[in-house]
Formats: sequence, structure tokens, C-alpha cells
Amino acid sequence: MTQPRTDQPLSDWARNDWTREEIAALFDLPFTELVFRAAEVHRANHPANEVQLSTLLSIKTGGCQEDCGYCAQSVKADSGIKATKLLAVQEVLQRAAQARDNGSTRFCMGAAWRNPKDRDMPAIIEMVKGVRAMGMETCMTLGMLTPEQAGMLSAAGLDYYNHNIDTSPERYDQVITTRTMEDRLDTLSNVRMAGINVCSGGIVGMGETRADRVGFIHTLATLPSHPQSVPVNALVPVKGTVLGDMLADTPLARIDDVEFVRTVAAARITMPGAMVRLSAGRESMSEMTQAMCFLAGANSIFTGDKLLTAPNAGDDNDAAMFARLGLKAMAVQQTEAEVAAERMPKGCAKLEAFG
Repeated sequence: MTQPRTDQPLSDWARNDWTREEIAALFDLPFTELVFRAAEVHRANHPANEVQLSTLLSIKTGGCQEDCGYCAQSVKADSGIKATKLLAVQEVLQRAAQARDNGSTRFCMGAAWRNPKDRDMPAIIEMVKGVRAMGMETCMTLGMLTPEQAGMLSAAGLDYYNHNIDTSPERYDQVITTRTMEDRLDTLSNVRMAGINVCSGGIVGMGETRADRVGFIHTLATLPSHPQSVPVNALVPVKGTVLGDMLADTPLARIDDVEFVRTVAAARITMPGAMVRLSAGRESMSEMTQAMCFLAGANSIFTGDKLLTAPNAGDDNDAAMFARLGLKAMAVQQTEAEVAAERMPKGCAKLEAFG
């Protein structure tokens, strides 16, 4: 298998013709060799030791008509999660401001829908505009989108749309039956055609094989253009969900830490320009496992105490880990108002404050 050189520009690294055999060969490399190659690719295309902090907020929880086997928000799950209405725009913006104050540069908003209804789009648009005005990157995950809905989100300035493919094409119908992999890919195409950055990844540790993990990476790495953001989740088994109950009985089916790091490394090598995101499952990972993921090319995490309905590591734990590992959080971008205030002479700023 031909390996790219570290002096090649990104355009030469970002291949869309990866074969499954090539990706399987990456997974089969000695662990230290694979991590070393992934680190080379990462450092050639991204700042070393810099990690983006992102926050994910559930803006509409529970009641989803899909039957995703991992999801506690499905109406098919017996998880005890009750359906809620869409949060008010002002509440979402307040939570975004708190996330920004805590160092997040991306604010992601998720709704437990099969697809958004047209009546919900005006509020969604206001959320996007409001968060963008704070100088943060915006991301939405609302289920499947029509071309028209994608166009509305694009016009509002949405930066990223998340729609995970979850697993390999071969295993897909063992995880979800209410929509197909093709439905997922159609939404990604609508998002891409609207000019919105694609955020798409999946979940490992659902009892899949390594061949499934190869197929998952292959599907993303051979899209017409690579996703700009690739979340890699470790399943958080929830009692009352199909996969949560299954893995409670067969814990050996869960992914081990070394294989998880291998998946992160393979994503980094095959999609060099993407932000590779450590997403759900970090709360059960050791600090050293996370450190290996950062070495292998992960450069974004979701911070805070919760990811939608799943537990997360928490801001204080993440800050302590960053300090021990010598990692730097990506800087929060200033808003136009903040830049103007800095440029204003101090005397004028005082007069402005008194109106």
C-alpha cells in the first residue's frame, strides 16, 4: 500500500479512491506504526496539540419515530426518556453563550426527529443566526433533510450539518430498520449541495466486527468530498435500548481501547483534512486512552456534563486532562462587537457604556 509523504500538500493526501483492502491494511498495522503514521498525517495538516472544544445541546428530546438500536430517544426504546417540545430560541442562545464562556468554539444543536417539520424551521433558523452572531461555529442535527430545508439552513449561515452513517453498509439494517444507508447518504448529498460542511461519523462498539469498522471508514472516505467533521463515538449502552440490553448480556462484544484508537487513526489517515471528534463514550475512557486518540489525530471533543441524553466527562475534568497532557483549546473567536470595543479608546468606551 502506497503511503503519502509528510511533505505532500493536503490536496494530494485527500484521496477519495481508498479501497477496503487498503483500509484493512491500515487496521492490521502494528499499533505503534499505525499511530505514528496517523500522527504524521495529523501534524502535516493540523496544528499539533490543539483541540477544539464543542458543546452539544438537545433542543428537542425524545419521541423520535426512528428505531435506532443504540438510541434512548427512540419511541421504540424503554429508556424512561419522555418527549419534550422544541426549546425556545432564547433558552438555546443562553446555553450557547454559557458554552462560549466555557471555551467552546462550536455549538451543536440536536433534535430527536426523523426529519424537521416546516413549522419548526423558523425557530431553527433563528437559533443558527443567534449562535453565529456570538462568533461560534454552528452545527445542527435534525434527522433527514430535503434539498429545500438544506437550502434554508445554508441561507441562515449554518456551518455544519451532522448526519451520521453509524456503521458499515452491511451492518446498517441490523442497527436501524426505519431508514436506509441510502437515506443517510441522500441527506449528506443535500447538505453538500447546499454548501454546508458535512459532519458525519458513527458509533463503534455495537457488536460489529473489524470488517464493519473498515466498511464504515471506507464509506466516509470515498464520498465525493470528505466530511469536514468526523465524530467517532463509542457506544454508551443504555438500558431499555436494543443494543444496550444486548451488550449488557454480551460485554465482550464491546470495543476495546486499542481497537478504538485504531479506528481514530484510520479515520485521520484516510480523511486528513477532517476534524476528527472524540464524541460519546469518553466518560468511560481512561485519560491515557484519550491521550492516544489525540496522538492518533483526534482534534476535537464534546465537553460538558451531557451529550444529548448521555453522560459526558465534564468541563473541569477536561481542563485538568488538558493541563496534564499539555493540550491547548482552540481559541474562541471574537465577535464584531468585541473587536470594536477593543479598538475603541478607553474614554470612548466609558462614554459608550453610559449611552
